[in-house]
Amino acid sequence: MTPTHPTHRILIVDDEDDLRELLSHVLSTQGYEIQSASNGEEAIAALQRGSYDLALLDIQMPKMNGIQVLQFINKNAPSTKAIMLTGYSDLKNAMEAREFGARDFISKPYKLDDILSTIQRVLHE
Repeated sequence: MTPTHPTHRILIVDDEDDLRELLSHVLSTQGYEIQSASNGEEAIAALQRGSYDLALLDIQMPKMNGIQVLQFINKNAPSTKAIMLTGYSDLKNAMEAREFGARDFISKPYKLDDILSTIQRVLHE
């Protein structure tokens, strides 16, 4: 039997293994198809291999930060919506993320209910 609505594909990009694994597990149980990446380079490789409805991007990562991944999405995968995740809640990052097309900005630590409702809202915008 085919689902009545397509499964949304979400790319989770975070260098913190525990957070990435927790989000992957929670979102999988909600029916989302999940791919994860531990850094910006892995994220770009995943984006080049397939398409995603949404990317959850940690801003502060080694090698390539979330803003750089967001710029890649903006230029090469414009149908992918992005939500920025950060432990560093500062206005400059939020403004820069919005400038490059981020749909929302969530500060860590976050409540799972909050992130689920933000994902639902952004996917249905």
